[in-house]
Amino acid sequence: MTIPNLITIMRFLLVPGVVYALLSGRMDWALAGFVVAGVSDGVDGFIARHFNQRTELGAYLDPIADKLLLVSVFIVLGIMGNLPLWLVIAAVTRDALIVTAVILSSVMARPVEMKPLMVSKVNTTFQIVLAISVLGELAFSTDFGRFTDGLVYLCGVLTVASAAAYLVSWLRHMNGYGEGKTANR
Repeated sequence: MTIPNLITIMRFLLVPGVVYALLSGRMDWALAGFVVAGVSDGVDGFIARHFNQRTELGAYLDPIADKLLLVSVFIVLGIMGNLPLWLVIAAVTRDALIVTAVILSSVMARPVEMKPLMVSKVNTTFQIVLAISVLGELAFSTDFGRFTDGLVYLCGVLTVASAAAYLVSWLRHMNGYGEGKTANR
């Protein structure tokens, strides 16, 4: 077991703690746990790259840990009324569709390469900033107003754009394009 994988497992263990803090009204602890998870994600990635500790297990566990935390925080914040339900539903649905497509591709003996698209990376970045913004508002009893409102709509647009990009990429993969075939015009 590598150090990055141990750090990733620690992030899995942070998820119930952050959710419990949110549900208990301990927004300061929820924010702290979320930030610790984010910092640990950067640390495990740095160690994996610079000390040759990349593993296939880590390549799967790392994004799962990240998504589990982010989706859990989004769901709880949505249920609590701190994020619009339409955004929570869009984000969760997008992730569920991606997982379903990966599973379906494997079942059909056409596995897809696990490689995030740039729009997805941007989307995740802004979702993290939004979560930190909302958690910060709750932890410090403040209101970032239009900043948070703007992040909500930006995340909505990016979530839809990311879902569409993955759908197009997946359909091309499943139809064999990008493997020497060209589209009929």
